[in-house]
Amino acid sequence: MYSLLIARYGEISIKGKNRSDFEKKLVENMQRAVKEFDKVKITRIGGRVVIHLNGTDFRQVVDKLRWVPGIVSMSPVITVEQNLDKIKQAAVDLLNKVVQTPIRFKVEARRADKRFPLTSPELTKELGAHILRNVPDLKVDVHNPELTFTCEIREEAAYLYVEVIPGPGGLPIGTSGKAMLLLSGGIDSPVAGWMTMKRGLEIEAIHFHSYPFTSDRARKKVEDLAKKLAGLSGRVRLHVVHFTEIQKAIRQHCPEELSITVMRRFMLRIADRLAHSRKALALVTGESLGQVASQTLESMYVINHVTNIPILRPLVAMDKVDIIRIAKELETYEISILPYEDCCTIFMPKSPRTRPRLEETEKAERNLDIEALVQEAIDKTESVIYYKEMETGRTE
Repeated sequence: MYSLLIARYGEISIKGKNRSDFEKKLVENMQRAVKEFDKVKITRIGGRVVIHLNGTDFRQVVDKLRWVPGIVSMSPVITVEQNLDKIKQAAVDLLNKVVQTPIRFKVEARRADKRFPLTSPELTKELGAHILRNVPDLKVDVHNPELTFTCEIREEAAYLYVEVIPGPGGLPIGTSGKAMLLLSGGIDSPVAGWMTMKRGLEIEAIHFHSYPFTSDRARKKVEDLAKKLAGLSGRVRLHVVHFTEIQKAIRQHCPEELSITVMRRFMLRIADRLAHSRKALALVTGESLGQVASQTLESMYVINHVTNIPILRPLVAMDKVDIIRIAKELETYEISILPYEDCCTIFMPKSPRTRPRLEETEKAERNLDIEALVQEAIDKTESVIYYKEMETGRTE
């Protein structure tokens, strides 16, 4: 029934002279998302993106596009030539198929092509009267409709649709640069990754693995989370850092109550190095203020002190219940709650310091060969790229 999908975007439209670059990136990302459908073609027309279905089921295409950042909404569309009688008949045919029970409705008509003989209000009135006479179970309600029938008169055709499917909004991935996501096996960090991808960031992930203290199943859990993020973004490169020797050294030489603070400082040192080598300009963490010992303001201050690279914390002011809701929408929640602990939890002291001081933390680190430990961990780092729909990654 539907020949097209139209995709709408929001912020891109106010990007001035850069708007074309944002539109091109959005179309590239959409084409990557639907590349399995050979017949689907995507073009830009008048501030929108038009997806030509060419016989492909629109539901399958919508399912692939619904997580593409930059898309605000989509509508499956019937096209008909600019002829009032044909528009009326197509409107009745469409509504007779979608209206199954009594429903309140209204008509919205827009005349983008001013050559069409009726104005927008005149077309709205004509179509509304015709639809009411020919489609049962409809009642006009212009203030609180359950269904809105829209007719857009455009230069190439008249577009008819009744459905508006929400997209994620935001900006196309790749328009805001690249950042490194510290990806644990928990609930928060995949959500943080998605939140920054929605703002146009390309993400690479870093995971700190402490085998044999943490199991292969814990690593598999993180790999599955990376695959989920790749399904949203097209691809994700995962760097697995072998953290065991660092944790053993911290355990042996540092006060137990400061071990989490020192561990997080090592993570940032390593992430900083990897970010520079991968030309990333920021780190992303899933930290939420006050959630655990390392996420107090005092802890963040001390931990941040080892790097000058910007650290983005998109969840910092969010409640846990809201983070869980997004994780469930992303389908990462069920993976994150699997009972395989990561290095952050396996060495958790009984009484971690919630308000560490910089001086005491730096003193605690004096017995550690920081540079040697960091370099050894980087040298042993493994990198894997996960692509959308891949079951296994490609090891580098």
